Amino acid sequence: MRQLFSFALLSFVSFSSLLSSASAAAADYHEQLVLRPLPLSALLASFNFRSNTSLSEFEAHNFRFFPRSLGQILQHAGTQELHLRFSLGRWDSESWGARPWGGAREGGTGVELWAWLQAATDEEADHKWLTLTNALSGLFCASLNFIDGTRTTRPVMSFQPEGDHPNMTAADTHLLYGVLPHEVVCTENLTPFLKLLPCKGKAGIATLLDGHKLFDASWQSMAIDVKPICPAGAECVLQIELTIDMVLDIDRSKRPRGNPIPRPPPGHELPCNTSKSYHAPDTCFPTDHQANQDWTLSQIFGRTMKGTCPLTDPAVPPVCLHVPDSRSVFHSDGVLEKKNLDRVSRCFEIQPDVDFEIVLPAPEDESAVVVKPVTPLLYAERSFTGHGQERGGVQTILHNPSPDTEVEFVYMESLPWFMRIYLHTMSARIQGQTAKDDSLIKEVYYRPAVDRARGTQLEVRMRVPPASTVFLTYDFEKSILRYTEYPPDANRGFDVAAAVITILSPAAYNLRTTSLLCSLPTPDFSMPYNVIIFTSTAIALAFGGMFNILVRRFVAADEGPEVGLAALKKRIQGRVSLLVEKLKKGKTGNASDESGTKPDKLETVDTAQSIEGALKE
Repeated sequence: MRQLFSFALLSFVSFSSLLSSASAAAADYHEQLVLRPLPLSALLASFNFRSNTSLSEFEAHNFRFFPRSLGQILQHAGTQELHLRFSLGRWDSESWGARPWGGAREGGTGVELWAWLQAATDEEADHKWLTLTNALSGLFCASLNFIDGTRTTRPVMSFQPEGDHPNMTAADTHLLYGVLPHEVVCTENLTPFLKLLPCKGKAGIATLLDGHKLFDASWQSMAIDVKPICPAGAECVLQIELTIDMVLDIDRSKRPRGNPIPRPPPGHELPCNTSKSYHAPDTCFPTDHQANQDWTLSQIFGRTMKGTCPLTDPAVPPVCLHVPDSRSVFHSDGVLEKKNLDRVSRCFEIQPDVDFEIVLPAPEDESAVVVKPVTPLLYAERSFTGHGQERGGVQTILHNPSPDTEVEFVYMESLPWFMRIYLHTMSARIQGQTAKDDSLIKEVYYRPAVDRARGTQLEVRMRVPPASTVFLTYDFEKSILRYTEYPPDANRGFDVAAAVITILSPAAYNLRTTSLLCSLPTPDFSMPYNVIIFTSTAIALAFGGMFNILVRRFVAADEGPEVGLAALKKRIQGRVSLLVEKLKKGKTGNASDESGTKPDKLETVDTAQSIEGALKE
């Protein structure tokens, strides 16, 4: 009985200490999912995971919630701040509005990486950058090891540290930026991402992350940010923030996985706009972009949410939904719903062991379907101009929708070395004007390319007046590559990284343009084989003729040996006659002795004579 009581007391003390340690560490980690319906039957899902570790514990290799695999890489490479992006698709700012997180968690198509490294010289920084990219390539199953000198730049005006660096100096801190626009983001990159989380994908909002749903989205971005934070009067901490943003097409996500082939709905199920005057039983005009906004969490993600992560901060609600208060929302039992004061969002408090489900029925009032998207500070689009395989141009259209506020920003391009910019052709003009306006460009930083060693870096600080559209253009020349430098799909073209736009005023905001596809002069890859075959044939003909001249002896026709059928017959007769003479000499002699005659040898002589007579005839 005493042993049982001691065991119960020990278990209670251990459980109490575990609860106290968990509650003390709860503020060091939290996760949250924000769901925001968008126009055009879309849904924005933002997953955010954030954890803090004090710098003293990090330096002592006590990582706690910080992933050890990533922490050791950062320590070995001397990384003070890290930002990594995996992106796929295009954000439709005209329909969906401003980007999530103000564009700070977004990257261009492919993979982007920029970091601040501590090094005494540029050569040391390049060596640490190479170490960092190779290590991250193995950790995230990506091709980051292909970020070499031709794909690396050193931005001057575009990027600023997001963390607190009280001891940072310009002499020993280097900012390097690399991009792989051709990298295809897939499930192989999601699996290492989930392994960095304290609860992996076993509990909490991470259980909703499915590769089939994530990479079927219209747009998706995975971000990893590591930076030091120094609160006032407190110890500095190292913060890692992992973010996944995706825009899901509701109609496509609601298809069952076992039967994903889209099929047209029956005529009586078509969503028609009955307010049109020409609406009839046999005429259907499609409804507007606010249709098809009824869904459930299990339909969108293919599963329900498996409770919450026990390590997360209970003060942060794990799931929030941005819909007007007037719209009905149903959820599973054991969940507490709290509507925010802004009247356009609500959050849900979930128990750790409760499966969470949301049901969003079809709205009764069409005006309360979605919250109106926020208008972005700037619209940007980029495209190629010109024609031919020798030269071309780049045109960027920048539109300021504000009627009374000017926008100032930094426009940065990281171009491959085979795109040689004519800097004197760069100009900016306002739509409706034919002459260029030099006042729009305030500052330019240009670092020319070095063939097969360094790409082109262009940074332009400029402004766009209120309610205006500015055209930024420049020309470039295309280089001719060696035939061994072309990829296997050379006729497809070469991917050009997206331009990075950093808005300075009126507010901090980031956005990327779409990537481009540059077509270079493509050689005929069958020509080397044609040359090999032609050269081999020519050498064979020349060598064969020369060999015959050297080894053969040429004589007159009457001096040469007689040829023909008669000559062949005489030659055979001579050979047979010689053979018969040998047989006669060797087989004839004494006809017999005491043992008798040898009839077999005599028969051989008779046969040889018969052959000789037949040949003479």
